[in-house]
Amino acid sequence: MVSKVLCVAEKPSIAKAVAGHLSRGQINARSIPNNPYVKNYEFDYEFPMWGRCTVIMTSVLGHLLSQDFEQQYRKWLSCDPSALFEARIETFVADDKKPVAENIRRQARHSQFLYIWTDCDREGEHIGTEIRSIALEGNQNLAQPGKIFRARFSNIERAHIINAAHNPGHIDEAQANAVASRIELDLRIGASYTRNLSLSLKPMISQRLGEENTPKLISYGSCQFPTLGFVVERYLRVQKFVPENFWTIKIIHLKNGTNVNLRWARKHLFDRMAVAVLFERCLSARTAKVVKVETKMTSRWKPLPLTTVELQKCGSRFLRMDSHRVMQVAESLYQNGWISYPRTETDQFDHGMNLQALVQKQTQGGPWAQFAQNLVNGGFSQPRNGRNNDKAHPPIHPVNFVDLGSLSQEHQRVYEFVVRRFLACCSEDAKGSKTEIEILYGSESFNTSGLTVLARNYLDVYPYDNWTSSQDLPEFREGEIFVPTEARMHEGKTSPPGYLTEPELIALMDANGIGTDATMAEHIVKIKDRAYVETRPRQKKPRQDGDGEDLGGEAPIDGVINRGRGPGRGGRGRGRGGRRGTPSNAIATSGVQEFIPTTLGIALVEGYENMGFEISLTKPFLRKDMELKMKAICEGRKTKDEVVNETIEQYREVYMLTQRRLDMLRTSVRKYIFGEIG
Repeated sequence: MVSKVLCVAEKPSIAKAVAGHLSRGQINARSIPNNPYVKNYEFDYEFPMWGRCTVIMTSVLGHLLSQDFEQQYRKWLSCDPSALFEARIETFVADDKKPVAENIRRQARHSQFLYIWTDCDREGEHIGTEIRSIALEGNQNLAQPGKIFRARFSNIERAHIINAAHNPGHIDEAQANAVASRIELDLRIGASYTRNLSLSLKPMISQRLGEENTPKLISYGSCQFPTLGFVVERYLRVQKFVPENFWTIKIIHLKNGTNVNLRWARKHLFDRMAVAVLFERCLSARTAKVVKVETKMTSRWKPLPLTTVELQKCGSRFLRMDSHRVMQVAESLYQNGWISYPRTETDQFDHGMNLQALVQKQTQGGPWAQFAQNLVNGGFSQPRNGRNNDKAHPPIHPVNFVDLGSLSQEHQRVYEFVVRRFLACCSEDAKGSKTEIEILYGSESFNTSGLTVLARNYLDVYPYDNWTSSQDLPEFREGEIFVPTEARMHEGKTSPPGYLTEPELIALMDANGIGTDATMAEHIVKIKDRAYVETRPRQKKPRQDGDGEDLGGEAPIDGVINRGRGPGRGGRGRGRGGRRGTPSNAIATSGVQEFIPTTLGIALVEGYENMGFEISLTKPFLRKDMELKMKAICEGRKTKDEVVNETIEQYREVYMLTQRRLDMLRTSVRKYIFGEIG
């Protein structure tokens, strides 16, 4: 008897690709009832462990199951928001997913095996458990040992998919439990705090500004607020910055037709008289002496293999795209089989991986084809190893060559970056020669340096790094004595830091454990959607007049009037929604965006900060602690129930303190939104 295997992917595009590889084109495709996106692909396949089988390859559309409170708690005024910390939660199939769930039940009914093909990350493990639970509703026999398996894959290249089909694994229950705990915590914490915020602040805003100028929802999320906190903290640093005068000594010496600028070893001092005394000593000495001339080889290291966080940072810096859009495009490239799975923390390639075969594919065309050919012809160098390996996926890399002309502009930019980054990793470091010169003028040391790039190597394919030769230095000899052409005291002024850019924000989130590499971009979108921040092309340093005085600062953007985004549901802090970003035609040439908080964003952060909690809701510590607990679940050191109970108690305690100090929030709203002082 021929066995039937039900294979279920996370997305229709993956189901189609996997079915195409395994069936070799001998396939029968049918749409499922009441859903235009999901298809069932039927074909025969020879599995080493089961023999010849009939395969039904289908998919879900991301998460199959939803969670919400029991009906009695769903209306906002049905209970005190604090009741949501322990209210019963229901798990159900949402109406739009019911045809997908019914298809799995129906196909499972006569299947001997269930083979899950969800993405190989935490979220994919949890979606796998959702698929399993629905399949078991259709066929309890699948609950027997040896009936349910899970494919492990990181790209959809044919050989890789066939290898995954031949080597079944199992769902990682610990990772699935970590996601389940996060979903429950985000629901309970987000809903209770969001209802409390909205019910406490919306009436006073509406009474003062009118309903049409009041946000529809003032939401809280345990990732959302620390992300906002980073933006507000930098904004306030800029606003509170007080420039200080400093003084330095500048030396210029003309030699062989070249002006050589010599930098003071002390850089600058804030005491004018002290600098004046040191400067007088220099002038009194009249001559300067060369005390060191050193020329040595130097290198510019090639980049590390590409991680998700690095892709988002570089995408927002170099590709004129926000991080959320970069991830959407990368996901599309992955689903089409052009690049590997784009959600990975790994920055080291396994030594058993055939990287040269991947390089060979890039010789087919593109502006990098000749560079790739040079690597194939002997220029290949093993990539550097970073410090991270998530043991699930390799670094992001191209899997197949695709003609850039067949891609949209955004897809071109992301694909080209991934290819160039990969080829740069497989090249040699750039090589150069650096000359350092140190002189003694009176009692003060000054220095200069010059760089000559001898071999560009990886730089020839990776234009995102800039390492160029400086102006040639004239020859200096140790012991040489000369009279400097020009020596002067120079007055300057310290400059404020810039507003937070998207690459900087992502780096802060990554360093502080706010979200995962796959969700950071979603949290950034969320604070924009909630009108807590706005973005704009990065501005230059504040303009100064002839005396170095700043010509004005930056006010927070009005974040209340006409900023409503619709009621939404519950403020869960998970941000799985559509994108609202700056249109591409409004982005500056540099592509780097900076974040300015709105009056609403500042009011919320300052209001919570003024409450004086030992553990702040707008700082990363609570969420970072939660993420560490998720990791502990994955490693088997904690259970889901332990983490949920511990975390809920933390947030419940802060919630109760918040209730007693709500006037702090209201005062902050009056100050920033209504403009009331005092």
